[in-house]
Amino acid sequence: MPFDSYPLRPASYAATLGRTVIVIPHPDDEALGCGGLLALLRQAGQPVAAVLVSDGTMSHPHSQDFSAPARRELRYAELRHALAVLGADETQVLYLGLPDSQVPSAGLAFEDAAAQLASFITEQQATTVLTPWRRDPHPDHRASSQLTAAALAQLLQPPRRLEYVVWAWERAAPADLPQPGEGTGFRLDITAVLPQKQRAIAAHRSQLAPGTITDDPSGFLLSETMLAHFAQPTEVFIEA
Repeated sequence: MPFDSYPLRPASYAATLGRTVIVIPHPDDEALGCGGLLALLRQAGQPVAAVLVSDGTMSHPHSQDFSAPARRELRYAELRHALAVLGADETQVLYLGLPDSQVPSAGLAFEDAAAQLASFITEQQATTVLTPWRRDPHPDHRASSQLTAAALAQLLQPPRRLEYVVWAWERAAPADLPQPGEGTGFRLDITAVLPQKQRAIAAHRSQLAPGTITDDPSGFLLSETMLAHFAQPTEVFIEA
């Protein structure tokens, strides 16, 4: 895994990013992939707005106690809680509501979502957009990256784009990893806000054992080995 060899940037780097929009495939990706950076941005007085791409309903698809609308509202509430823990304005969220596990990468729904995202980035006057690594090994993450690229292509002066890593820690094939010329990789020192990041991850209770949706044994929960990657005092980014 090349990420551990990336050069380290100080926490003060966050202040240089300015107004930031984060594109989030599922509730919890914001806390896992860049909760530390979001906390540092807010400490530096930089506004943070969020775009949630999917409806988050497929982590426990067989639950009878929680219908799909109930799962959606639960996960939306967990996202707002996590953003508040990180110091972000939990009311500044654009919910695209695309189907969890089936976020499109082409077609009318994709084009409509890209237009909404482009408008939101413009409204927020963002100077930086955070988006999943383009080949993060989850189809929704890849589709979210493509959605971001399509939105930025519509802007005359697109903001800088930083890509964050979630599933590449666990599931990346060699071809999924950054290749020469694809961007500048670095690690960000988040030591000062690591406890805050951990509290934001803990806000996603439905995704952490023992979970809050207990009637779907096949449901998804973050493993201890997965969580260990996000208990480190650094976060990894690739600047496109």
